[in-house]
Amino acid sequence: MNVKRTFGAILTILGIVGMIYTGYELINKSSAYTTLSVVGVIGLIFFFAGIGLVKNTKDEA
Repeated sequence: MNVKRTFGAILTILGIVGMIYTGYELINKSSAYTTLSVVGVIGLIFFFAGIGLVKNTKDEA
């Protein structure tokens, strides 16, 4: 498997985890909105960067 695809998959998973954590804490009415917004934005960046990396990397045999 290509290293770029592996790194993209890891970034995507980290982004999903960050977004789930942010959603969970918002539902539980956490008072740390600044921290949640930072985690949510970083999660979105990781998610879209990982998806883009997996999508744009060509397989070479």
